[in-house]
Amino acid sequence: MQLYNTLSAEERAIMIDDAGKQRLTLSFYAYAKIEDPKKFRDDLFVAWNKLDALGRIYVANEGINAQMSIPEENLEAFRATLEVYDFMKGIRLNEAVEHDDHSFLKLTIKVRHKIVADGLNDDTFDVTNIGVHLKAKEFNEILDDPNTIVVDFRNHYESEVGHFKNAITPDVETFRESLPIINEQLKDHKEDKKLVMYCTGGIRCEKASAYFKHQGFKNVYQLEGGIINYAKQIEAEGLESKFIGKNFVFDNRLGERITDDIISQCHQCGKPCDNHTNCENDGCHLLFIQCDECKAAMENCCSSECLEIIHMPLVDQVRLRTGKQVGNKVFRKGKSENLKFKHSGELTDTALAEAQKPVDIRQKVKVKKVLLGKAEHYYVKAQVGQFTVENHELNIGDKILISGPTTGEQELVLEKMIVDGAVTSTAKIGDIVTFEVPFRIRLSDKLYKIVN
Repeated sequence: MQLYNTLSAEERAIMIDDAGKQRLTLSFYAYAKIEDPKKFRDDLFVAWNKLDALGRIYVANEGINAQMSIPEENLEAFRATLEVYDFMKGIRLNEAVEHDDHSFLKLTIKVRHKIVADGLNDDTFDVTNIGVHLKAKEFNEILDDPNTIVVDFRNHYESEVGHFKNAITPDVETFRESLPIINEQLKDHKEDKKLVMYCTGGIRCEKASAYFKHQGFKNVYQLEGGIINYAKQIEAEGLESKFIGKNFVFDNRLGERITDDIISQCHQCGKPCDNHTNCENDGCHLLFIQCDECKAAMENCCSSECLEIIHMPLVDQVRLRTGKQVGNKVFRKGKSENLKFKHSGELTDTALAEAQKPVDIRQKVKVKKVLLGKAEHYYVKAQVGQFTVENHELNIGDKILISGPTTGEQELVLEKMIVDGAVTSTAKIGDIVTFEVPFRIRLSDKLYKIVN
């Protein structure tokens, strides 16, 4: 019985592309008493693995918190796996505003102490005594009330690219940090103001609303289903969006657009931009906002130091990382002295630019391909790219595809290549090949052979 992933993310991505099936990105949560989280976890893995369901799921004695990607044709079968459990019968599935077939590339289900790290002792208050749930129309109306205080219970890197107008946006990296800060900041308004809260999908507010009622706040409200559900409702009902910008999401998309307003800046040059990326240096992996021009110039890096490191031999990169503490001290969430245009805390409600209309990302894959290898180097003057062949053979006359976040998808026919200084007609697994390319490649690029 398979209980863990056996495929890499790259292998899974190829399988998804080859299948050509539309996938849905969705999320859900439920608080419930689960006696044996480990058995619950294993049962879910077996059931969902059969349906080609992927995602990041946390289970604990207190419930489940899931963000997932599933084939659209398996949606009803997936619902049936939830209906087995009484506490998930009729559960709301928050479908993403923008779907992406590669939003998740593994099925990861972890047993945790809590499904959201809130730092609270649940035995000290009634976690079921939650605030009033508001639908989109009701939420818009209460925001217009001058006695309303609206609080964003997400982190600084989430609220920077999008938030509700006039919201308090705490300058925090974790949910648990925001609770005492907001409690202290609003301590004089426990009876005379309406405390209205929101988050991405509703799960953080479910616990926060109960906590603040325990702290003595008399009028506590929360956005039902979070920003994801709000975006669906305003579109369906033709309502004004009081949320501006992008909704940050914790999958490979890193965001879904709610309005065309861009309210943040590239952290490196200051150009209006709201596209997050992770630093290419695995010893940094800083989450930050980077425009296409800076992405090209800095090769996906957050600083000149990281740019220098990614060009070192891999053994030297590993040596530099050895002994460093992992977690937020390495995988930091958007705080660095190198980011000159980073904003957090009090944020603007004014758009800096308007986003271009996106192409339809829910289209089926038109090109069948197999992964050959990855980019190693680009010789600027000669316009020559260097690649390592990791899978299959590469032959003269093959139609190839070079793909990456900045490069996009570039097709060409291989007319000449060099291995070990000699012109050759075939490159085998393990060979490092060079050949001419009419565009600049990046170290994040992958090399594919087109097979259809």
